[in-house]
Amino acid sequence: MILICLLAALTGCAKGEPENSLTVFNYGLYIDESVLSQFEDETGIRIKYEEAPTPEELYTKYKSGAIKYDVLCTSEYMLQRLINEGELKEIDFSDMQNVSDIGEEYWEFTRSFDPENKYVMPYFWGTVGLLYDKTKVHGDISSWDVIFNGEYAGDFIMPNSMRDAYATALKYLGYSLNTTDEGELREAQELLLSQKKDVSAYLVDEARDEVIAGNAAMAVVYSGEAYYAYEENHDFAYCLPEEGTNLWIDCWGVTRHCENVENAKKFLDFLCREDIAWANYEEVKYASPVKSVMARMSEEGLASDAINPSPEKLAKCEVFIQLPEETTDLLSSLWKELKAQ
Repeated sequence: MILICLLAALTGCAKGEPENSLTVFNYGLYIDESVLSQFEDETGIRIKYEEAPTPEELYTKYKSGAIKYDVLCTSEYMLQRLINEGELKEIDFSDMQNVSDIGEEYWEFTRSFDPENKYVMPYFWGTVGLLYDKTKVHGDISSWDVIFNGEYAGDFIMPNSMRDAYATALKYLGYSLNTTDEGELREAQELLLSQKKDVSAYLVDEARDEVIAGNAAMAVVYSGEAYYAYEENHDFAYCLPEEGTNLWIDCWGVTRHCENVENAKKFLDFLCREDIAWANYEEVKYASPVKSVMARMSEEGLASDAINPSPEKLAKCEVFIQLPEETTDLLSSLWKELKAQ
């Protein structure tokens, strides 16, 4: 019996005593990984880090239960789903000293799916639009039409993400990207099916690099990817199409599996600290909700639609919401059909 107790103590598996670690689930290329080591050094809390490329894949992997994640970062409509399913714990922000540096407008943004600001903490926000190489296109780009009219056949990349792909078609057709109308969704499907012969690839994180490398004239990307490309070469530009697009906010939540909520809160608060938030901005180039980060932005950054779009352009954007189960099932079926063609 003594031997068993000693072994339990040595392995850190004593009943009722959570391991001093956090299992963190995030999108790919969405953090400066050096800050994870810095957090471990400062706190002694070990980070186990996992990634997924899209909200749907993140959700599927999370719900499989194969890994018990403690904290995760995903998009507003998926967070809404997780909240509704009871998968996230409430967070007491009152003793988190750095969280106060998040601008009030971002807490207001999250109230659309977390009405009392109890479950999520804003991380990055942005839009979906067109990254393009000005040396390979005919004038400035202003519309989704360029990816549907055949002009750039074989020279553009579509997102390998279900909601984002259908959003481009729905907005081009004049519909809401949150439509539940089957006729409108099937009309978008026909448009995407007819477009497919012209698509060079369906990608997520790799799309930006393909445009930078000269392998495509344009790609549907998240805004931070476009600003990263612009900083690499000013021949790259970003378009928020005139028909409108998606405005998104990604946030962190603490899952119901988390046994050490205080460790989770330390990690979330650490991400809001100015030096850490700036390091993450510098790494991923997405707009930060942290006020001290925005105060350090260059005039060039603040003038970019990829970082700071005008109120007029934002007014044409929509935020994804959780769709009814039957609509999600229909979309999933249409997406599988599209990818199988």
